Amino acid sequence: KKNIKSGKLSRAAGSRFESKVRKYWEDKGFIIDKWSNNVDLENDKLIPAKRKYNPFKKVLAIGTGFPDFIAIQFIDKERYDVFGVEVKVNGLLSKEEKEKCKWYLKNNIFSKILVATKGKNRGEIEHINFAESKWARDLGNDN
Repeated sequence: KKNIKSGKLSRAAGSRFESKVRKYWEDKGFIIDKWSNNVDLENDKLIPAKRKYNPFKKVLAIGTGFPDFIAIQFIDKERYDVFGVEVKVNGLLSKEEKEKCKWYLKNNIFSKILVATKGKNRGEIEHINFAESKWARDLGNDN
Protein backbone atom coordinates (compact mmCIF):
# COMPACT_ATOMS: atom_id res chain seq x y z
CA LYS A 1 0.00 0.00 0.00
CA LYS A 2 2.82 2.37 0.87
CA ASN A 3 4.55 1.80 -2.51
CA ILE A 4 1.27 2.32 -4.38
CA LYS A 5 0.74 5.70 -2.72
CA SER A 6 4.38 6.66 -3.26
CA GLY A 7 4.16 5.81 -6.98
CA LYS A 8 0.94 7.75 -7.37
CA LEU A 9 2.50 10.82 -5.73
CA SER A 10 5.66 10.52 -7.84
CA ARG A 11 3.69 10.33 -11.10
CA ALA A 12 1.62 13.34 -10.09
CA ALA A 13 4.74 15.34 -9.19
CA GLY A 14 6.37 14.35 -12.49
CA SER A 15 3.30 15.44 -14.42
CA ARG A 16 3.22 18.82 -12.63
CA PHE A 17 6.91 19.34 -13.33
CA GLU A 18 6.42 18.43 -17.00
CA SER A 19 3.68 21.10 -17.28
CA LYS A 20 5.96 23.62 -15.60
CA VAL A 21 8.80 22.88 -18.05
CA ARG A 22 6.43 23.24 -21.01
CA LYS A 23 5.22 26.62 -19.73
CA TYR A 24 8.85 27.71 -19.17
CA TRP A 25 9.73 27.16 -22.83
CA GLU A 26 6.46 28.62 -24.14
CA ASP A 27 7.03 31.78 -22.09
CA LYS A 28 10.44 32.12 -23.79
CA GLY A 29 8.71 32.19 -27.20
CA PHE A 30 9.36 28.61 -28.31
CA ILE A 31 6.74 26.46 -30.00
CA ILE A 32 6.35 23.31 -27.86
CA ASP A 33 4.52 20.10 -28.70
CA LYS A 34 4.41 16.55 -27.34
CA TRP A 35 6.75 14.27 -29.27
CA SER A 36 4.74 11.23 -30.30
CA ASN A 37 7.58 9.17 -31.79
CA ASN A 38 10.11 6.81 -30.34
CA VAL A 39 13.27 5.03 -31.48
CA ASP A 40 13.38 1.34 -32.26
CA LEU A 41 17.03 0.65 -31.41
CA GLU A 42 16.89 -2.94 -32.69
CA ASN A 43 15.79 -1.91 -36.19
CA ASP A 44 17.58 1.46 -36.12
CA LYS A 45 14.55 3.54 -37.10
CA LEU A 46 12.04 6.10 -35.86
CA ILE A 47 8.59 4.68 -35.04
CA PRO A 48 5.29 6.05 -33.68
CA ALA A 49 5.14 5.72 -29.90
CA LYS A 50 2.83 3.05 -28.56
CA ARG A 51 -0.20 4.24 -26.71
CA LYS A 52 -0.58 3.07 -23.13
CA TYR A 53 -3.92 1.89 -21.79
CA ASN A 54 -4.79 2.41 -18.13
CA PRO A 55 -7.43 -0.23 -17.27
CA PHE A 56 -8.27 1.41 -13.93
CA LYS A 57 -9.10 4.82 -15.37
CA LYS A 58 -10.22 3.37 -18.71
CA VAL A 59 -8.15 5.89 -20.69
CA LEU A 60 -5.66 5.60 -23.51
CA ALA A 61 -2.57 7.72 -22.86
CA ILE A 62 -1.21 9.50 -25.91
CA GLY A 63 2.17 11.19 -26.06
CA THR A 64 4.33 8.52 -24.51
CA GLY A 65 7.18 9.22 -26.91
CA PHE A 66 10.80 9.94 -26.11
CA PRO A 67 11.78 12.74 -25.56
CA ASP A 68 8.75 14.38 -23.96
CA PHE A 69 8.68 17.54 -26.06
CA ILE A 70 9.84 18.94 -29.37
CA ALA A 71 10.82 22.62 -29.22
CA ILE A 72 10.98 24.88 -32.26
CA GLN A 73 12.67 28.26 -32.18
CA PHE A 74 12.45 30.53 -35.20
CA ILE A 75 15.72 32.34 -35.83
CA ASP A 76 14.43 34.33 -38.81
CA LYS A 77 11.86 33.81 -41.61
CA GLU A 78 13.78 30.95 -43.21
CA ARG A 79 15.79 29.42 -40.36
CA TYR A 80 14.76 27.62 -37.20
CA ASP A 81 16.21 25.36 -34.54
CA VAL A 82 14.52 22.10 -33.50
CA PHE A 83 15.49 20.30 -30.32
CA GLY A 84 14.10 17.72 -27.93
CA VAL A 85 13.32 18.24 -24.24
CA GLU A 86 13.14 15.27 -21.88
CA VAL A 87 11.74 16.00 -18.42
CA LYS A 88 13.22 14.11 -15.46
CA VAL A 89 12.54 15.30 -11.92
CA ASN A 90 15.70 13.63 -10.62
CA GLY A 91 17.72 14.30 -13.80
CA LEU A 92 18.69 10.66 -14.40
CA LEU A 93 18.33 8.89 -17.75
CA SER A 94 18.20 5.11 -18.14
CA LYS A 95 20.74 3.36 -20.36
CA GLU A 96 18.09 2.90 -23.09
CA GLU A 97 17.15 6.60 -22.94
CA LYS A 98 20.82 7.54 -23.31
CA GLU A 99 21.10 5.31 -26.37
CA LYS A 100 17.98 6.93 -27.86
CA CYS A 101 19.40 10.42 -27.28
CA LYS A 102 22.60 9.42 -29.01
CA TRP A 103 20.59 7.98 -31.94
CA TYR A 104 18.57 11.21 -32.35
CA LEU A 105 21.73 13.31 -32.44
CA LYS A 106 23.61 10.94 -34.76
CA ASN A 107 20.70 10.91 -37.25
CA ASN A 108 20.23 14.71 -37.07
CA ILE A 109 16.61 14.46 -35.90
CA PHE A 110 17.31 17.14 -33.27
CA SER A 111 20.09 19.71 -33.10
CA LYS A 112 20.34 19.03 -29.36
CA ILE A 113 18.49 17.25 -26.57
CA LEU A 114 18.01 18.99 -23.25
CA VAL A 115 17.20 17.13 -20.05
CA ALA A 116 15.10 19.33 -17.76
CA THR A 117 15.54 18.68 -14.07
CA LYS A 118 14.71 20.43 -10.81
CA GLY A 119 17.28 23.00 -9.74
CA LYS A 120 18.90 23.45 -6.38
CA ASN A 121 16.51 26.24 -5.36
CA ARG A 122 12.75 25.84 -5.04
CA GLY A 123 10.94 26.36 -8.34
CA GLU A 124 14.16 26.42 -10.36
CA ILE A 125 14.53 24.43 -13.61
CA GLU A 126 17.95 23.33 -14.86
CA HIS A 127 18.68 22.04 -18.35
CA ILE A 128 21.47 19.63 -19.19
CA ASN A 129 22.60 19.48 -22.82
CA PHE A 130 22.91 15.75 -23.51
CA ALA A 131 25.71 16.11 -26.09
CA GLU A 132 27.87 18.04 -23.60
CA SER A 133 27.08 15.80 -20.63
CA LYS A 134 28.99 12.96 -19.05
CA TRP A 135 26.29 10.61 -20.39
CA ALA A 136 27.30 11.19 -24.00
CA ARG A 137 30.97 10.64 -23.15
CA ASP A 138 30.11 7.46 -21.27
CA LEU A 139 28.47 6.11 -24.43
CA GLY A 140 31.51 6.89 -26.57
CA ASN A 141 30.04 9.93 -28.32
CA ASP A 142 31.19 9.70 -31.92
CA ASN A 143 29.16 12.49 -33.55
